Amino acid sequence: MEPEEIYRQLREKIIWLDLLPEAYLNLSALAESFGVSRTPIKEVLILLEADGWVLRHGSHFIVTPLSLGRLKEITEIRNIIEVQANIMAMDRITAEELAVLGEIRQEIREIGDTPSNRQLVEMDVKFHRTLFQATKNHQLAQMLERILIQYLRFWLSISRKIDPKTFFTETLEIIQAVEAKDADRLRAISAAHIKNSVEEIMGTF
Repeated sequence: MEPEEIYRQLREKIIWLDLLPEAYLNLSALAESFGVSRTPIKEVLILLEADGWVLRHGSHFIVTPLSLGRLKEITEIRNIIEVQANIMAMDRITAEELAVLGEIRQEIREIGDTPSNRQLVEMDVKFHRTLFQATKNHQLAQMLERILIQYLRFWLSISRKIDPKTFFTETLEIIQAVEAKDADRLRAISAAHIKNSVEEIMGTF
């Protein structure tokens, strides 16, 4: 298996909490699971360390702990970038992408009261990635993606049941504003969405 694919799979396991924060990463066990030697595993872990997903702990690597300080820094960046990116997405969105947003809205309305937190987060990721794609700016979409995935571990670490109606309130309003081409409303609700998201997380941890 190529190192790039090992990196991708390990990062996904960290993001979706298949590897928990502060978990020790055993090089030999990882090498066996990927069918490679320890050397490419160590190289991948060094790359993950550079990107902030793992830390060195003595002679070992561990999954980076959740950090509210880091979340605050990411949120400041998100406030600057994502609100304007949503306006760009509104201006450039295609009929096909609008149809996807319509499908997401319907999925939200039909989700019921018993979805898992992971199901809610997966749907939220689909929504945001649709808007990222609609910007028609690959570099911007990649930057927004890197910001988004930093939030996922926090949402997935919440032990209590997340209320779907509260979770998706601004999502539905953003979709409506995009469809209506209402830039002022979209700007306001996008900023509120970011603020409410981080406050919800901060209030839990």
